[in-house]
Amino acid sequence: MNLHQMLLARAEKNKPIRVGLIGAGKFGTMFLSQARHTPGIHLMAIADLSLKRARAALKETGWPREQGEAATPAKARKSDGTFLTEDSEQLINIGGLDVVIEATGDPEAGIRHALACIKQGCHIIMVNVEADVLAGPLLAEKARRAGCVYSMAYGDQPALICEQVDWARASGLTVVAAGKGTLYMPKFHASTPDTVWDHYGLTPERAKKSGLNSKMFNSFLDGTKSGIEMAAVANATGLTPAPGGLTFPAVPTGKLASTLIPKKHGGTLHHKGQVEVISSRARSGKDIDSDLRWGVYVTFEAPSGYVKRCFSDYGLITDPGGRYSALWRPYHLIGLELGISVAMAALRGEPTGVSRDFIGDVAATAKRPLKKGEVLDGEGGYTVWGRLMPATDSLRLNAVPIGLAHGLTLKNPIKKGQPVTWSDVEGSSVKKTIAYTVRREMEKRWAGA
Repeated sequence: MNLHQMLLARAEKNKPIRVGLIGAGKFGTMFLSQARHTPGIHLMAIADLSLKRARAALKETGWPREQGEAATPAKARKSDGTFLTEDSEQLINIGGLDVVIEATGDPEAGIRHALACIKQGCHIIMVNVEADVLAGPLLAEKARRAGCVYSMAYGDQPALICEQVDWARASGLTVVAAGKGTLYMPKFHASTPDTVWDHYGLTPERAKKSGLNSKMFNSFLDGTKSGIEMAAVANATGLTPAPGGLTFPAVPTGKLASTLIPKKHGGTLHHKGQVEVISSRARSGKDIDSDLRWGVYVTFEAPSGYVKRCFSDYGLITDPGGRYSALWRPYHLIGLELGISVAMAALRGEPTGVSRDFIGDVAATAKRPLKKGEVLDGEGGYTVWGRLMPATDSLRLNAVPIGLAHGLTLKNPIKKGQPVTWSDVEGSSVKKTIAYTVRREMEKRWAGA
């Protein structure tokens, strides 16, 4: 990709890419670990609600103590240390930043930060997939008009899936399906922060000692995160969800090409051009061999008999008819790879995946029978999980997106497995938020698409 040479050139000219990081959690900390080893990148500022956490992240990743000590904005602009602040708006307005990484995981904060970055003319790397699925297509459109790059985060699975889809299409291959692997069982949809650690084989005490967030990990388990990430992929690639959402078939890597293909050819797909997540565990409860729990994949179709023969000649694993094959990557390195997005945005003016259309959405869905008067507690909580669906269905139902399903009081009872709609809730406080306003703007923008 030549990015390393371009970074070296920036370092030699003493014109590094000036980066601001919002959110010093796990993803952000992983980026910090590699940024100090990457030529041509200057970590100009970090914003986190806890300065103690920001300093701890620098220390844990090997930065010298003086890097974040008493660095003023003026010094940071001169590559003399990293300015630390609890005020994200101060970071965005510091002046001189090229790229801002949004790694908070909070949809409201993510949308607010993206809009502020666009106003300042900064490129945005949106680690915050929750914000991206809530309003990403509109944010990306606003960024393009302002001359900014709005990008998915390389290292996270959606961006890596987008890369594989782009590779296949740019090679003249028809993409049949794309997605990722995860650990899934149907009962996980009902998981709560109280039950989550049993499924991970941890005690609550061990999880607390390790600093693990029960709601976040529960979102990974109950299907919400998978729905969010596949909605992001759909919006970026044009691939579409099945009408019923994700089905999580248990598939070893050697069977991708014969399973993630249309049903009429022996597979499991509802249609060609679908997003799907596969499980590393069979419904029997047995973990399968050669699973793709941490990885991503794409299945593709040979456009001609000649290409089918090439698949055979070069040892590709195919379906029995030799028509379909697959490419997969067994791991994703999360924040360790995030520098690719930073370099692509600043040096090439390109995103590593970007939401272009409102195709997939994630609706808040009852985990259990919910009573009138109950208050929804959002992603990874006790009341709802996020179900992937086509955006056309979400708009038709007037479904509450999972990113806004927090603090809403139910006016009506909801059956288990049913989506929550705006007519079911009282949400005056939510309707005053930036996230709600921007989301409604996006819905109107794409309503007739």
